[in-house]
Amino acid sequence: MNNHNKFSDERLKLSPFHERQAALNVRDAWSVWNGYKFADYYYDAEYEYFCIRNTCGTYDISPMQKYLIKGKDAESMLNRMVTRDISNLAPNRITYVCWCTNEGRMIDDGTIFKIGANEYMLTCGSPNLAWLKKASFGYSSIEIEDLTDTVAAISLQGPTSFSVLDDMGIAGIENLRPFDFITIEFNNSELTISRTGFTGDLGYELWIEKNSAIALWDALYSAGENYGIQPYGETATNMARLEAGFIMPYMEFNEALKTVHFQHDQTPFELNLGWLVDFKKPIFNGRGALLTDKKNGPTYTLTKLDIEGNKPAEASYIYADEKCTKEIGYVTSAMWSPAVKANIAMAMIKTQHLDDELWVEIYYEKELRQYDKVVRCTKQKKPFWMPERAKLTPPRKY
Repeated sequence: MNNHNKFSDERLKLSPFHERQAALNVRDAWSVWNGYKFADYYYDAEYEYFCIRNTCGTYDISPMQKYLIKGKDAESMLNRMVTRDISNLAPNRITYVCWCTNEGRMIDDGTIFKIGANEYMLTCGSPNLAWLKKASFGYSSIEIEDLTDTVAAISLQGPTSFSVLDDMGIAGIENLRPFDFITIEFNNSELTISRTGFTGDLGYELWIEKNSAIALWDALYSAGENYGIQPYGETATNMARLEAGFIMPYMEFNEALKTVHFQHDQTPFELNLGWLVDFKKPIFNGRGALLTDKKNGPTYTLTKLDIEGNKPAEASYIYADEKCTKEIGYVTSAMWSPAVKANIAMAMIKTQHLDDELWVEIYYEKELRQYDKVVRCTKQKKPFWMPERAKLTPPRKY
């Protein structure tokens, strides 16, 4: 037996953009996403973060799961699966959705693109093909195709992102509103450009057949040379999404089909996603359980916090008193925000204690010595970072 071939299927897959990314990953800092070799950072995570906030950067989202769902039952099936009503979604528009178990626990979140009548694309962070097939049971006219390994995707985010695409000569890019998308011809392939992203800033995501990925990368970097374009990895993404108040799997929530312990997953109401749950629909997965959750109130509520000082409250508990005798929650994500100039966090707090005083105990290291301190927290309703340019149409040209 050839042992070299025996384990070939176990090797990490390479993104269609890998050739260009590997040349720029001077730290050789890689992680894994859905079986793909994936950049954690390229040179320095904070430098990459500042590119997102001040110029623009590219983030490889090819490992994101992409499913084409079409047929006369496509809308009906999706509308039964997700909690949001998608029946009024217009062609060339995108909507953010989540879907749940019958117990109302969240399986995943993602986006639905309406390509045309009876044709949609669903994107999400984790594999969901098995769940889609279960959700389609009983529908006679529906096709589901996994596009994950055939469609390359790259996110272009930051204040100069529009300028890059405009200099590429993409007609109509100035008219795209948030959650719009267009499809054009590029390199003898169809290129879809959506005004979406995971940074809270102006940005776009580009989707193309994998054989045209390198040509797309080269065109982006040629047009972006004078606009500060740089690649960025997972660490910078996590910083930007926290400032925007976006949830991250395995940080703010666990996928319900993967948890072992009871209620170590979450409901949409616990994650402050009640606005995604439309009870006007007569039926959808988890509807009964979610009605109960809304009526009784969720056990926990995800809460944005501004924390005194500058020491991130990573993996910290939340208390209702300065002496830390009454534990009422836990921090899910935390950082010192360079853009906001604040010590920010998101935390799961027991809903009944949301109006209590909030204190956090922070442990930190200084020159190999361990310290701790207890500081006050202030609740925040709005995202920490959401500049006007993120919504402006047409965007400003630099």
